[in-house]
Amino acid sequence: MSTDTLIADRIEIADLFTRFASLLDEKRWEDADTVFTDDVAVHSPRGGELRGIDKVVGFMRQGEVEGQYAQHTTTDLLVDVDGDQAAASANSIVYYYRDGQAPHFTGGLRQYSTVVRTPAGWRIREVRITPAWTREN
Repeated sequence: MSTDTLIADRIEIADLFTRFASLLDEKRWEDADTVFTDDVAVHSPRGGELRGIDKVVGFMRQGEVEGQYAQHTTTDLLVDVDGDQAAASANSIVYYYRDGQAPHFTGGLRQYSTVVRTPAGWRIREVRITPAWTREN
């Protein structure tokens, strides 16, 4: 794999993580296919093991709280590309807030993902979410 291809892949995967955070923050569930494969598997303490994009989207929809918003920040992205698949991990801090107010709940977590190259671009095939800490403000 050429250096240019590797760099382009890493940039696209970084953008994928940003799109994932934006999708969550903006509750754009109809755009889930721009982030996940159809057969995505999500493992998290809150949702357990969810398989398939429809189940994942359903879980995200049911987690909505009236009047509450979230801001996901993703940092420390590590990517190891191997052809059309990559292992990626990142830290995230999630701030939960009400319109115009300071966050009332904050949590830190670690994401471990398998991402794959599809005809539409890189997508998350599997993600494991491991909480690190929480704080009620």
